[in-house]
Amino acid sequence: MNSKYKITKFTKGKLENIDDLISIEEPLEISLKFKDKEKWITKSLSITMRTPGHDKDLVRGFLFNEQIIQNIKDIESIESFGEKVGQYKIQNKILVTLNNSKNIDISKIKRDFLTNSSCGVCGKSSLDALEILKKDKTPKSSPKLSKDIIINSPSILRQNQSEFSKTGGIHASGLFSSDGKLISLREDVGRHNALDKMIGDSLINNYLKPSNQFIACSGRLNFELVQKVLMTNIGLMIGVGAPTSLAIDLANRFDMTLVGFVKEDSFNIYTNKQKVIVS
Repeated sequence: MNSKYKITKFTKGKLENIDDLISIEEPLEISLKFKDKEKWITKSLSITMRTPGHDKDLVRGFLFNEQIIQNIKDIESIESFGEKVGQYKIQNKILVTLNNSKNIDISKIKRDFLTNSSCGVCGKSSLDALEILKKDKTPKSSPKLSKDIIINSPSILRQNQSEFSKTGGIHASGLFSSDGKLISLREDVGRHNALDKMIGDSLINNYLKPSNQFIACSGRLNFELVQKVLMTNIGLMIGVGAPTSLAIDLANRFDMTLVGFVKEDSFNIYTNKQKVIVS
């Protein structure tokens, strides 16, 4: 599922406004209805960020992989419910009714799950937990980056990764000064973990100076990564891959400049292009 966004693309030495298709990212709250002894209980189990579509398959796999159920027949029904919300008018809540409590590990249901979808808000007990704690916006006009700094940052990130050359399967996040100098870098198999590690290093060493710094990440940019960067008050973020719809919407809300699909001679500016200098 995708949506069309108006973006600014730098290519062949100039900027042009184009339409781009962006993968939609939305939260899905999973609730269970099950019988504990003789009493029916409904419990919000988890939130995961997903691209809408095949939600019932996602839930079936999640319940089986977590071994809440051991047989698909233990699921009586799966139904989306609640209002159709947001820009895309999507139902983001789903209720699973289980029919065989004898085969269900109730103790697993009673804890909050941390679903493994590279998402820091996953495992929260309701959609209300997604409310952003940050109230103030990032600086609207700083930092300013030249096109060359943007284009070079992914290769600098790659060159300074100690593990990528060994495994080819690890992500990185880097804190850069606005003149392109790498200040801090951390790696992890999870994009969100790499960013957490880098921010932690920057905090303990007092590296953060938001007005003249940016953050670059390997891979695509989603809601959770943008949210983490916003908490540092850094207003410019670069990703090698594409952002999701929710990442763009969140960046817009806080005046962050979001740059993606960075290549040797091109990149896409998804929000707040005034921080990018191309001449």
